[in-house]
Amino acid sequence: MSLRLARVNELVKREIASYLSRKYRSETVRWTITSVDVSPDLRNATVAYSVIGDDLQARLAQKFFNRHAGEIRKEVSRYVILKYSPHLQFVQDFGIERGNRVMEILDELEEDDQNRNSSPESTGPNTET
Repeated sequence: MSLRLARVNELVKREIASYLSRKYRSETVRWTITSVDVSPDLRNATVAYSVIGDDLQARLAQKFFNRHAGEIRKEVSRYVILKYSPHLQFVQDFGIERGNRVMEILDELEEDDQNRNSSPESTGPNTET
């Protein structure tokens, strides 16, 4: 990825997040824009978001983004001047959830290891004669 495209990705991400936090303050508590990947021709952009909550919250977030994609695109095009205004496709990012699950597993393993080390171990048969 070129440096220019990386900067465009970050700029679009920042502008989407800023607009959503201004316009939909109560909604933005439940999700976060994690990344944006604008195509090299600048016509399409995949916007990844993570959701705090259960599957219902994830479905509601997807419906919200599908319903407001055009509005968000229009608003982004007002502040980010590009040759084309990219079509926004919103997808859920499961990376944070997976990372949290890995941390839970590591915590469980550490706890098991501590329990194993703190339990009295037998020293074997008494060999005194």
